[in-house]
Amino acid sequence: MEWNYSRIRALREDKDMSQKEVAEYLHVSQATYSRYECGKLDIPTQILIQLSMLHKVSIDYLLGLDKLSKGSEREKPIRK
Repeated sequence: MEWNYSRIRALREDKDMSQKEVAEYLHVSQATYSRYECGKLDIPTQILIQLSMLHKVSIDYLLGLDKLSKGSEREKPIRK
């Protein structure tokens, strides 16, 4: 299965971070991080966890499996 990692780039840009800054946070080269963003290289689980922590979103959100980031409002049941 091929993943679309466009959210990873969008989240990085929302934080006004360069690829180099994120790569340093992840302890990978800028070229490797660029390949992650472009979908040319699968992202290892440990890197997904680190990205999730950096951006404060779920891994499902990073992978496009969830439409809402962690900070988004979800419908909550009304308790009586």
